[in-house]
Amino acid sequence: MRFDPRPLLKKLEAGEDVAAIWSNLWDELHHQGDVGEASFAALPHLVRIYRNSNLIEWNTYTIVAIIELARNKGQNPDVPDWLREGYFHAIHELAQIGAEEVLRAEAPDTIRAILGVLALERGLRTHAELLVCYSEDEISELKAQR
Repeated sequence: MRFDPRPLLKKLEAGEDVAAIWSNLWDELHHQGDVGEASFAALPHLVRIYRNSNLIEWNTYTIVAIIELARNKGQNPDVPDWLREGYFHAIHELAQIGAEEVLRAEAPDTIRAILGVLALERGLRTHAELLVCYSEDEISELKAQR
């Protein structure tokens, strides 16, 4: 089913009912592991909105990492050629922002999300997945099983 993220992105940018907007964005842009053209097209706008927000929060970092990690996974497509430049530039830009914010972030989930985007930017997809998709307790359990 096609999804137009523009109305939600406008509301997010305006700061309207942010928690509900993020819930809808998560449902639509990464529905049960599925991503598509709308996810790829929304990503640069999410980064632009975040850059202008002057907040440090986990949603943007996490959804960007999750969308990128889902790209080409299973039935998910690659980024269309017409979106590639803006899509990958946005990930790079968010990593640059994250490099500055990571030392000021306080919440563990936010720190892990920022580190996940930094790992993606540097080509460390497995590390990014561990940082973004697993809690500290889950990683500790994995370590204990070794």
